[in-house]
Amino acid sequence: MATKDLERRAAELRRLINLHNYRYHVLDDPLISDSEFDRLLRELKQIEQERPELVTPDSPTQRVGGQLSERLVRVPHPKPILSLGNAFDIDEVRAWHERIARLDPRVRSADFVVEPKLDGLTVVLHYEQGLFRFGATRGDGENGEEITHNLRTVRTLPLRIPLEPVGVKAPARLVVRGEAIIFKDDFERLNREVEAEGGERYVNPRNTAAGSLRQLDPSLTAARPIRLFCYSVVASSGTPPRRQWEALALLRKLGFPVEENVQLCHGIDETISVLEQMAGQRAEFPYEMDGMVIKIDNLQLAESLGVVGKDPRGAIAFKLPAEEATTRLLDIGLNVGRTGVITPYAILESVYVGGANVRQATLHNFDFIREKDIRVGDRVLIKRAGDVIPYVIGPIVGARTGREKRYRMPRKCPTCGEPIHRIEGEVAVFCSNASCPAQLVRNLEHFASRSTMDIEGLGIKVAESMVENGLVKDVADIYGLTKKQLLKLEGFADKKAEKLLQTIAGSKSRPLTRLISALGIRGVGETVAADFARHFRNLDALAGASQADLEAIEGIGPSIAMEVVEWFGRARNRKLLTKLKAAGVWPKEAAKVAGPEPLAGLTFVLTGTLPDLSRDEAKARIEAAGGKVASSVSAKTNFLVAGEAAGSKLVKAQELGVKVIDQAGLLKLIRKRG
Repeated sequence: MATKDLERRAAELRRLINLHNYRYHVLDDPLISDSEFDRLLRELKQIEQERPELVTPDSPTQRVGGQLSERLVRVPHPKPILSLGNAFDIDEVRAWHERIARLDPRVRSADFVVEPKLDGLTVVLHYEQGLFRFGATRGDGENGEEITHNLRTVRTLPLRIPLEPVGVKAPARLVVRGEAIIFKDDFERLNREVEAEGGERYVNPRNTAAGSLRQLDPSLTAARPIRLFCYSVVASSGTPPRRQWEALALLRKLGFPVEENVQLCHGIDETISVLEQMAGQRAEFPYEMDGMVIKIDNLQLAESLGVVGKDPRGAIAFKLPAEEATTRLLDIGLNVGRTGVITPYAILESVYVGGANVRQATLHNFDFIREKDIRVGDRVLIKRAGDVIPYVIGPIVGARTGREKRYRMPRKCPTCGEPIHRIEGEVAVFCSNASCPAQLVRNLEHFASRSTMDIEGLGIKVAESMVENGLVKDVADIYGLTKKQLLKLEGFADKKAEKLLQTIAGSKSRPLTRLISALGIRGVGETVAADFARHFRNLDALAGASQADLEAIEGIGPSIAMEVVEWFGRARNRKLLTKLKAAGVWPKEAAKVAGPEPLAGLTFVLTGTLPDLSRDEAKARIEAAGGKVASSVSAKTNFLVAGEAAGSKLVKAQELGVKVIDQAGLLKLIRKRG
């Protein structure tokens, strides 16, 4: 890039970063996500490193922290409250380690402390003679904003140290650094309360915590569920700790809240192993955690390495892929599901979030768009966490230019053009045309999915092609397909057509549970389908059941019972069943042979990957032994069978006190009770 272009880009980056610093630190109303801010700052740093003559005194790279609010009193810090440099992958962590090891060879054999990176508001707490005297924000790193009265409302902040006799005396003067945060569950509870009172939801826990602590009225702060974690000694009149691990232990003894998920690591390899372990447990933390902080345990060694720019060399933040980002909403698209439900989705400018490039995100429903006042052209905040489908949180109202357009809910189905309707009391909007091609495509996809009839090779693209070419009018038509018809479809040759026909033929032998689930009756998933199969043993009996008959089955409520009766009452569905029966797709559940049921009365939930049993095999063994398999953990669950990579179900089970066993424990339980 030419010198003039670099100058212009550096100037533009300085302007943008200073603007976003002001929005974030002073107004607590950011326009972009943390990851986007990091990218801007990183780009400016790279330009200035390559062309040092472009560094200006007002460059954000020369600042220690953010701007101060003019509403609050400024107080000086006893020493600079520095921020940290960032590493975005393991290679960058190793590069950081190599750089500081070249400065001081002792680093190669050093221990490190790994701490979760808390995404909240940094606070500096001052104690004299064991009493909390005042506290401040980080501010610009040299001076902070005094927020003492607000901090006193935080229930986890000790007003006197130590809280009880522990054999440790508080120094005459002690300054501690910590982070004020809001836990995820507390944040959701707060938003529910706000919505119940007719207010607007808060955007995220970090901004809510920061804004709450910088209120002029402490009673407003007291109403927010703010918590505090402390993690370093800034200054002390006594002998300061020589190691970070000792500092954390001292803070705990004095009564400060200290995060338990910290680890002492011997050498950089063990440190990296811990980083990878913590990254895998990200979703299990009770608060938003966007990375980990790595600190040299030997504080004197860390201090001797000095500072580069505004970052201490002895510590670094390992940043995980951002779960939130902002981007432009280009348009709103519509999906028609297999039951006719029409769901809006966001069409976005591509943005990297949660470890992937995202171009689409769910908008939940039309009420959500209206309540959030989401407009086409808005800059929106989106979230993608783990395997969760990306979703829009809401618009960044402060970024509006006036060119955004309000969205109007359609009156006709986007696929077939027929009128859409809404059931009173429900948020869902439906296409009223039972022959809508989009519904048929989704029905085919569901019917052929692995958990239902398991027809490999019949995915959504093939389903779309079949519908477009008029080969099927309902799911039963797939059993009459010929090789000649399939060869007309794009991508099909002899071998592929023969394989699909063989798989379709093989699906005729699937058990009754699979077929009931495949029919796509609202509310009837695998578990309910299994209950129906055991109770009625064939589709004729299920089709003839009354609502009262269905409600007599344990776990079947009136809403599911009504859906089933209505589904079998529709003429087109009765015709579908006739065609399936004629095609030989009419399984019957064998009468259960009387025998021991060691797991009778017990409910199990499966999670993770078991070493020798598939999910279906484990489920079959439990049901054969008289047990019931549910899809989600509740207070009624007796056992969670957990395999490798168990996720949120394991966390839920631990919270509810549900007994957790592995595959060996399950098989032992069956043998023991049998």
